[in-house]
Amino acid sequence: MTGTGQKVGYIRVSSIEQNTESQKSILGIVGIDKIFEEKISGKNTDRPQLQAMLEYVREGDTVYVKDFSRLARNTKDLLTIVEYLTNKGVALKSIKENIDTSSNFGKLMITFLAAIYEFERANLLERQKDGIALAKQKGKYKGRKKVDKPANFSEVYQKWLKREIKSIAAIRELNISEYAFYKFIKEENANG
Repeated sequence: MTGTGQKVGYIRVSSIEQNTESQKSILGIVGIDKIFEEKISGKNTDRPQLQAMLEYVREGDTVYVKDFSRLARNTKDLLTIVEYLTNKGVALKSIKENIDTSSNFGKLMITFLAAIYEFERANLLERQKDGIALAKQKGKYKGRKKVDKPANFSEVYQKWLKREIKSIAAIRELNISEYAFYKFIKEENANG
């Protein structure tokens, strides 16, 4: 999987004031062919240079990062990115963690990360369920606040269906949560 393609670097710092030079020098040792660099929060994966890098890489390429926190701020996003790269035939190497997703050890480490994420998620949902049950017993649980369907939902939904806009753009345009967006879509599909 590695060795034949390009060495692609991804560098990210959280703010304009922060310097990317230390990441550049670390990746420079590897001999990077192309670097994608941005100064933006890693709170989600909706980052221009990250998306450009994911689009750019081809089978046989290897993406290098100083550490996984440059790529993603949480395990879920990291696993999503790793899965996307793996499906494209692209390896990911983190220099600090010394993990290469094209090696057996790297694959094992990613499997551990996925297991830890699932464990954390299951525990969170269990605690949430217990909290809701307790709140219901005390008569304090009101449930999720009902969100009214936006007046322009049908128009935005049609653009989304025709792939004129992506989900994230539709959600922003409607000014509703991702959960509400997909709930309304489910309702549309059930009615249509």
